[in-house]
Amino acid sequence: MTIAYTAFCTDVIHEGHLNIIAQAGKYGDVVLGALSDKALIRYNKFPTISQEERVRLYESLEGVSRVIVQEDYLYDDVIADLKPDYVIHGDNWQNGPEKAIRDNVLGLLERFGGELVEISYTRTEKARKVDQQLREKLAMPEHRRRRLRQLLQISPVVKTIEAHDGLTGLIAEKTVVDHNGRLDQFDAMWVSSLCDSTTRGKPDIELVDMSARLRTIDDIMEVTTKPIILDGDTGGLTEHFVYNVRTLERMGVSAVIIEDKTGLKKNSLFGTEVEQTQAPIEEFCAKIAAGKKAQLTDDFMIIARIESLILERGMEDALARARAFVGAGADGIMIHSRLKDPAEIYEFCDRFREEDPDTPIVVVPTSFNVATEEELAAHGVNIVIYANQLIRAAFPAMQETARGILKAHRALEVDEQLMPFKEIITLIDEL
Repeated sequence: MTIAYTAFCTDVIHEGHLNIIAQAGKYGDVVLGALSDKALIRYNKFPTISQEERVRLYESLEGVSRVIVQEDYLYDDVIADLKPDYVIHGDNWQNGPEKAIRDNVLGLLERFGGELVEISYTRTEKARKVDQQLREKLAMPEHRRRRLRQLLQISPVVKTIEAHDGLTGLIAEKTVVDHNGRLDQFDAMWVSSLCDSTTRGKPDIELVDMSARLRTIDDIMEVTTKPIILDGDTGGLTEHFVYNVRTLERMGVSAVIIEDKTGLKKNSLFGTEVEQTQAPIEEFCAKIAAGKKAQLTDDFMIIARIESLILERGMEDALARARAFVGAGADGIMIHSRLKDPAEIYEFCDRFREEDPDTPIVVVPTSFNVATEEELAAHGVNIVIYANQLIRAAFPAMQETARGILKAHRALEVDEQLMPFKEIITLIDEL
């Protein structure tokens, strides 16, 4: 039996997929691979229907001999086991990050035998509209909100980067790299109070009110599909926090992180250089419990941020707070440090994991940026947040450009350091 293998990662079938099946049928019996949920999520194609539903959908298609589950977006196991005579794929992976997958397939076919057949990618208006509808579905609150919990179940580390407007949201959404033959991308976005305040030219003291911050979230949500974690500062008054939980949940935000401080909030990187007060454990537990009671779905997460190490209150205080906050209903613990050496973070994570193997741990390695994601994961970390790198990269670039124009009294001299606007607008999808 001659086997023609093709893999799908879609929840909706359009004429392009049917054309792939028809063309594959000319080469042999069509075996169709359904990418697993895990493979889809790593491939940045979040499913909107279950793996079982996708298999049934593909089995119903005319011309398909059988359907198998492809557990990884790379083809190693499938080609080694199936040894297809032909692998059929659209020609849209010949350039860009997906070329890594194509190279993987070519290497495997050279090793095990077989031929790659590439079909012209279908770019009709109808196919484009179906793809657009699927993206819109992924952006819907009920799909976006649950995505962080999905990632925590599947990914060793949920890589999260700050986004402070629609454009940085698109960077977080669409940046994909080929790293050692595998595709890599960010999993989620962090909407930081520091960056939200900075872009408005205001200090990070909870001066930007929640209504303004919700506008930032809305701008990002309008053009992206990835889950959002909100920096909720102290959470404000408990009476206000419960309403904000409902609002964030309704919008489709996946999680809010609130810190155990009270009074005028100052940025944690100041540490003990400025006066900062931790909330009493009982008071903060009550806020967590009230927020959990207010939420209506099981998807939304309230994560408690512990400032004990920042304020030099010691490891025992940090661990005592972690136990209490989890007991109050917190869905995760964020532990923070401003030391460059990650040793105290590792110690906290190791000791916390001895008592609690399941509650997600979140870290923000701004100061201890020598720690790799793999090293953090080895100590039980689940979510790594790159909390302000995009805005810090943008500021010196903009400042240097402004200085260059002032010195030259024209823009010619700075042109080489600027990205052509055509490259920027390719990030932006047209309806």
